[in-house]
Amino acid sequence: MTENIIVAILSFIGTLVGSLLASSKTRAVLEYKIDDLQKRVDKHNQVIERTYKLEGRMEEAEHDIRDIKAKL
Repeated sequence: MTENIIVAILSFIGTLVGSLLASSKTRAVLEYKIDDLQKRVDKHNQVIERTYKLEGRMEEAEHDIRDIKAKL
């Protein structure tokens, strides 16, 4: 009977250690993926901001061109 209890306890400890190791590895992979995605989002947001600024400058340039053409 005591042998069965010892085997059960050892099995439980093995399962617990395996689960903890797998969980920590999964967490590390997810953190890496989240960091990578955050960097990509930041790059995307920078492109959007630059595009927005360029569109504003294009509108100003188009107005200036219209003004110059109107003077001719």
